[in-house]
Amino acid sequence: MYSIELTVKLSPLPLIVQRKKHEDAKRLYSEVIDIIKKGNQSFIELSCEKVEDKKITVLASEIIAIQIYEKTSSSGSSKRPGFSLQG
Repeated sequence: MYSIELTVKLSPLPLIVQRKKHEDAKRLYSEVIDIIKKGNQSFIELSCEKVEDKKITVLASEIIAIQIYEKTSSSGSSKRPGFSLQG
């Protein structure tokens, strides 16, 4: 399972949707990046493949970061999202 996490201005919690396939997660990531680059005031509606009927809608201009990470199914944990300075 792959998580796509959006960070929104003035929100302490990220918005997260999930995709089963890596290709689908990468495609969604690219679509969101393209919408952000256009810089218009459009809304993005996202749905989650893991939680049925989970949908979020966010104003594209309010997104300040987006990331993809893999959630491992064996332990229920996920790879640490973001970047690490550890060597």
